[in-house]
Amino acid sequence: MSASGGTKAIVAALAANLAIAVAKFVAYVFSGSSSMLAESVHSLADSGNQGLLLLGGKRARREATPEHPFGYGRERYIYAFLVSIVLFSVGGMFALYEGYEKIKHPHPVEAWYWPVGVLVFAIVAETISFRTAIKESNAVRGDHSWREFVRRAKAPELPVVLLEDLGALIGLFLALAGVGLALATGDGVWDGIGTLCIGALLILIALVLAAETKSLLLGESAGADDVRKIEAAVVDGDSVTRLIHMRTLHLGPEELLVAAKIAVRHDNTADEVAAAINAAEERIRAACPIARVIYLEPDVYSAAAASTGTDPARPPAVP
Repeated sequence: MSASGGTKAIVAALAANLAIAVAKFVAYVFSGSSSMLAESVHSLADSGNQGLLLLGGKRARREATPEHPFGYGRERYIYAFLVSIVLFSVGGMFALYEGYEKIKHPHPVEAWYWPVGVLVFAIVAETISFRTAIKESNAVRGDHSWREFVRRAKAPELPVVLLEDLGALIGLFLALAGVGLALATGDGVWDGIGTLCIGALLILIALVLAAETKSLLLGESAGADDVRKIEAAVVDGDSVTRLIHMRTLHLGPEELLVAAKIAVRHDNTADEVAAAINAAEERIRAACPIARVIYLEPDVYSAAAASTGTDPARPPAVP
């Protein structure tokens, strides 16, 4: 993928989650803590998620084909959507099941130093991974808030890693609380309650990820900043006198389709119209480099026709 920061954050998260998953599973074997088992599956699912994001980035770089003339950029959205499904099914549902079983058949936590030690190690490792994701996100999010960044980002990898790492850190503290209360009270039910909380957290994050990636899969327009740049670049006041209407669509995180109807002078020759279109395309690409596919349709703008609603240059009605 073109965003090297996204790749760096994914690799950092993958390395952390693989190490943490092994450590958590070892702690589960020695302690019998359901929270540790749920957390080990959570980390294993996260590792698979990062693998899916890397695979999606690789497949999205394939060249366009006659069957897929606009390329494969949206593969990144598809794999990000798969991540939300994996997080829900493997991580969240398993944690809910394991928590229910532990509450139904509680047993004390054994060898407490294993789960506590591993959880502390995992918190440190996840914090490092989370800091990497925050640093790389800060480089691209501009002045947007974190909520706006997650909702508006066209590249899905960094928001996915951010939410995964945040969920992992909260889940670790929930697991630590469950194990701690189970040790303090001698009642293994607390361990099961902590596991249920982890499952609910994972499902919540999965639903947020699914909603955001669904919007990207359906097709989102360019961001407001890019739209303003394109609108300003189209009109030069000479060969192109007006932007009549425009539609934009992300073919991938760094690939934008621009389709617009532009007003040219009524007395322009065919050569002059073609030159105007070519010049407008060059201006658009200079102003917005991710505008890879551009279709401009020339027309003659009629203010009178537009005021009566009969202008054929008007955009299609949106219900």
